[in-house]
Amino acid sequence: MESYSFWHYLLLFTHLFVCLALAAYGIHRYSLVYLYYKYRRNSPRAKACFREKPFVTIQLPMFNEQYVAQRVIEAACRIDWPRDRLEIQVLDDSTDETVEIARSTCERMAAQGNPVTFIHRDNREGFKAGALASGLKSARGEYVVIFDADFIPPEDILEHLIDHFVDDKVGMVQARWEHINREQSLLTKTQAILLDGHFVIEHTARHRSGRFMSFNGTAGAWRRSCIDDAGGWQHDTLTEDLDLSYRAQMRGWKFIYLPDVVSPAELPPEMNAFKSQQHRWAKGGAQTCRKLLPAILRSRLSWRIKLEAFFHLTSCVSYFLIVILVLLLLPVLHLKLHIFSNNAALRAIFDISLVLIATCSASTFYVACQRELFRSWGDSLKYLPFLMSLGVGVSLNNARAAMEGFFGKAGEFVRTPKFGAAGREDKELARKAARHRLDPKRVQAWCELFIGLYLATCVGYCLIHKFWIGTFFICLFMIGYLYVAMMTLHGQFMTARAADQPEDPATDAALPEQSAMPSHPYSARAFAPVRTRD
Repeated sequence: MESYSFWHYLLLFTHLFVCLALAAYGIHRYSLVYLYYKYRRNSPRAKACFREKPFVTIQLPMFNEQYVAQRVIEAACRIDWPRDRLEIQVLDDSTDETVEIARSTCERMAAQGNPVTFIHRDNREGFKAGALASGLKSARGEYVVIFDADFIPPEDILEHLIDHFVDDKVGMVQARWEHINREQSLLTKTQAILLDGHFVIEHTARHRSGRFMSFNGTAGAWRRSCIDDAGGWQHDTLTEDLDLSYRAQMRGWKFIYLPDVVSPAELPPEMNAFKSQQHRWAKGGAQTCRKLLPAILRSRLSWRIKLEAFFHLTSCVSYFLIVILVLLLLPVLHLKLHIFSNNAALRAIFDISLVLIATCSASTFYVACQRELFRSWGDSLKYLPFLMSLGVGVSLNNARAAMEGFFGKAGEFVRTPKFGAAGREDKELARKAARHRLDPKRVQAWCELFIGLYLATCVGYCLIHKFWIGTFFICLFMIGYLYVAMMTLHGQFMTARAADQPEDPATDAALPEQSAMPSHPYSARAFAPVRTRD
């Protein structure tokens, strides 16, 4: 009988621990789906309407947003609200031609009678949080509505948001995001489904069950006194929105989420931009966890709120676990072959556990989300394999970000490049990316490629030894890492080639540098409804 060393048992114990930890996060997903269906008909309704329209400040923070700056300013100026009860602040920290684009657009819109002001800072102190705090010093509004530069605010959105503040306990009202370039590519389609899960299931479940939810940084309205009471915008994390949300709710403020009120925005159309966004969210989430979770757990909040806050703020830990699971696959498969060589039932249990961890909770979560958006079963199911592949494929990127958040310094707020990209060609995107000097993190991309090839070895090992159940799902892991790596390296190559090409003024003039406003304004009710009403 073959004996096993301490290291064999340590390997199995580590694998078991990682599986159990991932299973805990999977069970949490199930709980969110359960809470969603339990409370989905508790639709929030404003208690009343303001007799007189309150003064509202709209803030448009931007940094080097030359391709979308004009669009968002024009959209904000088309919002339906009394001109004498509205001010629009363009908070620009740009260092490129965005400064002139934004300034000239503001001057043109102001000449048409719109209450828009251009505020430029020569430094980026505090990054986005610093810009918002700086604008707040001169803001006259009782309520502050924020839109990032890649959003197109619907003209009727204030009508849906502001009346909820009749309840003087309400501190923030959040709208749902929609996506103008959802159908542009497989990457944008998958991102849209990932975000749908967050906005349709997570937000609705947390809000309507009385747990803490978060402001998403844009497409939401704040009560000015709530921001001040919670300590204002702080820039010691990269997710200032998540940080302020938890501080405000710990102070007793109520948050409202309106899934039927939407604001369209642009998804990152290129892999490096997507990974940059994911990196910032994962790192900022880890920083907020380190900053606030101990205080939340020590507080007198209910155990339900504490438990949900724990899973919400530590969600970035799951990326560590996925990376460890992936790296241990081959030695664990080899060890399993010897331990379970004469017991097919135990081997099947082992394989099925991998299937359950890899698929069931995520599948349930995202299928439920798409069905609630009235999408067909075909649309709900056909993207699931790639959804799981992409989630695993970015795990190294996000695990590194979370490690920086837990153990590193605050870091710089790296904006997600937006190119006004709906319908644009790859060559044009590459040229725009080159102008923004995207840093694709070459070493990380090659590591992702190596892990993808390593997983291909695991697939071969499974086929040789007839581990049929696990083979398909390890293939999904392999495809995810290889796709992310190849798209990252492709983006790097295209960016480098575009940067090396001399600029052609005639060609540049032909490029649609600014995303034009749509001929018909968006409505906050114009997109897919959510099945949350009777």
